[in-house]
Amino acid sequence: MGAAAKGGRYLSEIKMSLGDIERAQVILGERDTNLRLLEKGLKAKIVIRGDEVMLTGDEQDLAEAQTVFGHLISLAEGGAPISPLAVNYALALKKQKAEEMVKQLGEVVFITPRGRSIRAKSIGQYNYLRAIDNHDLTFAIGPAGTGKTYLAVVKAVTALKAQRVAKLILARPAVEAGEKLGFLPGDLQDKVNPYLRPVYDALDDTLGHDRAAKLLEKQVIEVVPLAYMRGRTLDDAFIILDEAQNTTPQQMKMFLTRLGIGSKAVITGDITQIDLPEGQSCGLIEADRRLKEIDEIAFCYLSRLDVVRHPLVQKIVNAYERKWI
Repeated sequence: MGAAAKGGRYLSEIKMSLGDIERAQVILGERDTNLRLLEKGLKAKIVIRGDEVMLTGDEQDLAEAQTVFGHLISLAEGGAPISPLAVNYALALKKQKAEEMVKQLGEVVFITPRGRSIRAKSIGQYNYLRAIDNHDLTFAIGPAGTGKTYLAVVKAVTALKAQRVAKLILARPAVEAGEKLGFLPGDLQDKVNPYLRPVYDALDDTLGHDRAAKLLEKQVIEVVPLAYMRGRTLDDAFIILDEAQNTTPQQMKMFLTRLGIGSKAVITGDITQIDLPEGQSCGLIEADRRLKEIDEIAFCYLSRLDVVRHPLVQKIVNAYERKWI
């Protein structure tokens, strides 16, 4: 370790091994995409020499840089992909122990028909997946892009394949997102399909299009508007209510009382994107207020740190969360 004085600050230098050239390329990203994010997100100066990184900065800057590179090195050693998203997340968790992050983000929770490994991409997602495992009723509340629906479908498909449930029920309130769509032609399914498209996309990804279509045809998987859940008792089923911020308190109570023997339910929603008519109470907010003291029900609150879409989405969510001064 060397030392130098600059601008009244005591600077130090440390070297870290990235493992080998191949692993260094994984960590730094295609065309150094990840390296540019690291240079922007860290105060320490970064110099890459082969499979080594030289870091220069004061004590705090170096500690943060070491932690971030330690996260990424450990993830790469575990075979996890190092995307710009993973880099941004490591930067957001500069003070978290690498061992915890690597254990949680390195665990494969599902393999798609195309051979793609699905892992939690944030600690919040990991805790959400564990909550589903350990509770018969789980609420996931958080902004767009945090994987709420997709991960619920992953767990539902896993339970179906393991024969822990006999069918999947996926419901969504048919509420227009701030615009009037007018008359839609076709039968009931044709009319509600635009609202349920994200659910179909998740099913296609986790089961494959042909397999998903067959299970839908046999009604092993049902994708239905929430209004058509009334009067049913659902035994041995994995039930997902998506976009629950657009339920009324009466609809939410109706859905919650459908849960039968041997069933598990996941309710997802984003309370910052409510499309209910002005003045109408939100069923998701009321459920959060009324039910959070029940130990058998899990409430998972995802944040902008859990956004897994384009890196810009995290910044957009952050901007909208700020209060105007």
